[in-house]
Amino acid sequence: MEQTYEFQQVEGGAPIKMWTRGVPVDDGARRQLAKAAQMPFIFKHVAAMPDVHVGIGATVGSVIPTKGAVIPAAVGVDIGCGMMAARTSLMASDLPDNLEGIRSAIEAAVPHGRTAGRGKRDKGSWGDPPAAVVDAWANLATRFGYIVAKYPRLKNANTVVHLGTLGTGNHFIELCLDTEQRVWVMLHSGSRGIGNAIGRFFIELAKEDMRKWHINLPDQDLAYFPEGTDHFDDYVEAVEWAQDFAKLNRQVMMANVITALRGQIAKPFEAECEAVNCHHNYVTRENHFGENVLVTRKGAVRAAKGTLGIIPGSMGAKSFIVRGLGNAESFDSCSHGAGRVMSRTQAKKEVSLEEHVADTAGVECRKDAGVLDETPKAYKPIEAVMAAQSDLVEIVHTLKQVVCVKG
Repeated sequence: MEQTYEFQQVEGGAPIKMWTRGVPVDDGARRQLAKAAQMPFIFKHVAAMPDVHVGIGATVGSVIPTKGAVIPAAVGVDIGCGMMAARTSLMASDLPDNLEGIRSAIEAAVPHGRTAGRGKRDKGSWGDPPAAVVDAWANLATRFGYIVAKYPRLKNANTVVHLGTLGTGNHFIELCLDTEQRVWVMLHSGSRGIGNAIGRFFIELAKEDMRKWHINLPDQDLAYFPEGTDHFDDYVEAVEWAQDFAKLNRQVMMANVITALRGQIAKPFEAECEAVNCHHNYVTRENHFGENVLVTRKGAVRAAKGTLGIIPGSMGAKSFIVRGLGNAESFDSCSHGAGRVMSRTQAKKEVSLEEHVADTAGVECRKDAGVLDETPKAYKPIEAVMAAQSDLVEIVHTLKQVVCVKG
């Protein structure tokens, strides 16, 4: 097979293989990738996906395989963030002409956004979690108890009140149509407040360990836990739990969105015709090149041969259900989306509300200045991103959103 990645040597480090042909990559992302590649426990090489851009500690859109250590900031603080999609038996013709009612029903069914300030209830959490959420939490509560027994500071983070909630930023719930005009529900969220608390806590703990052992790093955010230490084992336990929370969070949300849809559409319909639930911010043990390694995917999806994944575009672009081709050089990975070309601040300064309205034409979604940081122009063109990784995945379904709910 023809080599489709760019190869970058790193002085004093492992090489980087980048699936970025025809896609812009800023110098900051290249520098950040090189710092990660200089860590002494990188296995083979670092893989960069076409949506690669600067993140905290490690670039978003990177795959970092390691032996004997894990870097908490490379996983990040939205542990287990990912996507879920489910095809329904509905067709576009079954939807009402005006989709505002459906959007409102979804917004009412799933807490979203955030209200900051003392004394106010956060609108992005449950005030009084419904029975189904409490029951779902029971599946996670015992293991969480073990983690809190060791690290009591994590006890007061949002747990059950965030289970089945969306959050803010690039998290979304969408109603989409595929090329055959079939209706899909797609959503994007992670481990919410508790995942954030676990991520931040262990990132700081790793930095403390580095200072204690006088280990010099190319970037403080690349602080790590060596395998065989208590902190390594405790982090892996906590991160696996947060990943399970994130997956369950998406399942609870999906069930509530489907119930909301049934309240708006009289026609009976099935909602699990095809379903995919995949992480894109996580660490897991896998076998590559004949060796057992830890693979950290920060903004990347597992694309092992035959495995289904989801690559969403921006809130005005197409999204894709894909099947992995099992490319060993990418550690069986693909991109997790389009990837940003503008920071949130830059997007708010440079993109006008008129441009946002034009770019989201035909989508029932927020058209106010509060979502300009998520406007389509803030992202790389998804078609170019897909073209750059044609040897990593094949497209199974192409989706276009008609409703988009943002926090």
